[in-house]
Amino acid sequence: MRRALGLALAAVALTAAAAPGAATGQTPPAQGAAGRAAAPPAPRAATPLEVVQLRPDFYAIIGAGATIAVQLGPDGVIVVDTGSGERSADVLAEIRKLSPRPIRYIINTSAHRDHVGGNDDLSKAGQSVIPTGGLNEIGAAGGRAPILAEEHVQASMTAPTGEQAPFPVGAWPTVTYSSDLMETQKDLYFNGEAIITSYQPNAYSDGDSIVFFRRSDVLVAGEVYDPTRFPRIDLEKGGSIQGVIDALNRIIGITVPPIPLVWQEGGTMVIGARGIIGHEADVVDYRDMVTIIRDRVQDLLKKGQTLAQIREADPVKGYRRRFGADSGPWTTNQFIEAVYKSLGGK
Repeated sequence: MRRALGLALAAVALTAAAAPGAATGQTPPAQGAAGRAAAPPAPRAATPLEVVQLRPDFYAIIGAGATIAVQLGPDGVIVVDTGSGERSADVLAEIRKLSPRPIRYIINTSAHRDHVGGNDDLSKAGQSVIPTGGLNEIGAAGGRAPILAEEHVQASMTAPTGEQAPFPVGAWPTVTYSSDLMETQKDLYFNGEAIITSYQPNAYSDGDSIVFFRRSDVLVAGEVYDPTRFPRIDLEKGGSIQGVIDALNRIIGITVPPIPLVWQEGGTMVIGARGIIGHEADVVDYRDMVTIIRDRVQDLLKKGQTLAQIREADPVKGYRRRFGADSGPWTTNQFIEAVYKSLGGK
């Protein structure tokens, strides 16, 4: 028995010595068929998009940039915001699972890339409600689904002649309403429902809209309501902290809570730029947070404090953990600076 065990151990030792790299202790490279090196591991598949049903004919698609709202019906598909564009093929695949009918209209809530990046792909995949050909050709936009936005969105996505536009021509809004001409909303009627797009001046930017689906009782808030972080304010594009608060107050004025039967599911649903789908109470909490921070910064400004001193005073105290970020596209320091400058700080 001992002799057999000794022979077996000797055989293992000889095998190890003969193996490549045994003398150096290095692990030999993996080998595939016919001695070839094994192929590198396949890239990880993208996380599946999350599709949430809010109403029988209303869905939210999450995970392709800003949240995308989708209304379905016999007239076709209405889409509010189109995501960043990086996953347009996945977005279209999910929409086709929901309805065989074409995308008939796209509405943009702002010119933020997370909201308009997929415009070109989704518009191209859609179908205009106006027949193509003859005198209809301009209005039909080549047969693509039209894109609606406030006029400042179009200005942000285009460029003067001879300059490079930040977005391709196919992504530009084709139907606009102009706040400069005192047009504060654009009304549509699709799938038996009134759809009201309302201008929100100087909020995230100078071209923000909120979109209210009256029968579905769903409001799409865009960048003015983002429950995952402090509100983003693009000062260069006309954004302001007061404009954000005003827009949140208008949203609260439109939405209805499930009163008096508060134990039942109901009330207006609010789709923010990102994060969970909310209700009026969530928007109220968010509005109160933004208002408190505005007041804190305003008080510190009245005392003559600098931006550095205001940051040191931590005007977002109590909200930093929930809404703040030290890195990424929108940090807490950037938010404090935007509030400071929006209130007149130099």
